[in-house]
Amino acid sequence: MELTLAHLYPRQMNIYGDQGNIIALKYRCEKRQIKLIVKPIDLKTPLPNGSFDILFGGGGQDQQQALISQDLLSRKKILTQAFNHQIPMLTICGSYQLFGAYFQPTNGPKIPGLNLLDAYTIASTKRKIGNIIIKSKFSYLVGFENHSGNTFLSGSTKPLGKVIKGFGNNGQDKTEGAVKNNLFGCYLHGSLLPKNPVFCDHLIQTALENKYSSVKLKPLSDQFENQARQQAYPLIKY
Repeated sequence: MELTLAHLYPRQMNIYGDQGNIIALKYRCEKRQIKLIVKPIDLKTPLPNGSFDILFGGGGQDQQQALISQDLLSRKKILTQAFNHQIPMLTICGSYQLFGAYFQPTNGPKIPGLNLLDAYTIASTKRKIGNIIIKSKFSYLVGFENHSGNTFLSGSTKPLGKVIKGFGNNGQDKTEGAVKNNLFGCYLHGSLLPKNPVFCDHLIQTALENKYSSVKLKPLSDQFENQARQQAYPLIKY
């Protein structure tokens, strides 16, 4: 079996270890003899319809978001089709913001987004940094957040989880991340998938089912992943 992952703007949107999510996906696929082809999608790189089974976008500074926004919007038709076809997508921090309606920086004009998530983000003067734990349908998700944006959800977009420790979307309503169809957005950076194998496997399983229909993933030993989670977050009980 084979899957293709489109990695959006790896040069511009890859801060705070977001490459770790790609490494985790590739590792867990290879352990099951699934070939994962990673295609970097840079500015102006073609992204044909139906050319990917998973999509990933990482975080970036305001300057990088402004740089990629028009190129991202030029791909709206293709990305909307993938969204409607339930292609699993994971967007982190800056990419998460641009898959919503807009991001309003502290200085400069509003940066329009794809509006696939019913969400908008406004920059604040308070930076939200630190370890974070959320309770989700994937049990506890643990990671690291570093953002000044305050994101607010509406409509049919639901939060990825409830904040147990940390700030989350806006530091006010105890929500973190967003989910609509199989599009996931959140502020948990590159430690997200390495430390949360259940969520990582969900993305792989969803991509395989879309492409091959019924597929059952071979279970892996998550001993080291769970040790890392427990070491960092002793609040979590197994």
